[in-house]
Amino acid sequence: MFLGPTAFLNDPQQMQRAWPREESLNYTRWLATHHYENFQVVSFLLPKRLHQDFYNVYAFCRWSDDLGDEIGDTGESLRLLSWWRGQLQAMYAGRVSHPVFVALQATIAQHQLPIEPFDHLIQAFEQDQTITRYRNFEALFEYCRYSANPVGRLVLGLCGYQDPERQALSDATCTALQLANFWQDVIVDLQKDRVYLPMDVLERNAYPIEDLFARRFDDRFRGAMKEAVGVARELFLKGLPLAGQVDRRLAIDLELFSRGGLKILEKIERQDYDVLRARPVISKTERLGLLLGALTRRAFTRAA
Repeated sequence: MFLGPTAFLNDPQQMQRAWPREESLNYTRWLATHHYENFQVVSFLLPKRLHQDFYNVYAFCRWSDDLGDEIGDTGESLRLLSWWRGQLQAMYAGRVSHPVFVALQATIAQHQLPIEPFDHLIQAFEQDQTITRYRNFEALFEYCRYSANPVGRLVLGLCGYQDPERQALSDATCTALQLANFWQDVIVDLQKDRVYLPMDVLERNAYPIEDLFARRFDDRFRGAMKEAVGVARELFLKGLPLAGQVDRRLAIDLELFSRGGLKILEKIERQDYDVLRARPVISKTERLGLLLGALTRRAFTRAA
């Protein structure tokens, strides 16, 4: 029986035993297919030859995320993230023991993935432990450079794209997705004492942070959220051309994520920007509609 990250950490037998490659591959596959996400980690559109590689990269991201967010103690999270970085560096030096890195090692070699995106993700989770407010969008974008953009660059790398032009479009999309998730999860983040709405946006709308924690919805908060949604939408639109510059099957997945993020922004608008009352979510029917729309657009694009 496989265990999620926190349970795994608390099981000395799992931590200390040797992990054969095949069992490690099964572990990352299990981890990627037994956790809720807005969209599946691997869609039926991706070539089967890449499925395991996506599972392996996802498992690294999932472990990093849980070490940052599920431990419940800042000092312990920082210690574990430092240990995780050590495991990452050891893998690039040819030494592996943890099942995630046993599985990931061949993916790194085959696709020539650099260490920086993985290390940047760890850095973002470390930053989450000590920084819970952002002065302006510039500071928030810098955070997204580490927390979100590496994921897009890894996806491109797995699919054979490493050029700066595509990476820039991917960065815009990933930052937009991160922002959409922040605006969707305002009340969730408040429970963790985290505020991703920039302080200067709140100040421009004369909305004190104390009112945010009191969940007071009024015209001031509406104005702040409207500004924030506009910034995210602009980034989504900036990144959309990426779908026309990659393999058709990957293009559909990329467009699906972008359209899903745009749908979240639309839902925020439809509930009059009141994300303090309810968290906007995408239904299964809406997901199907997004998929069919992406398939149709790609089919017409290909025909044209």
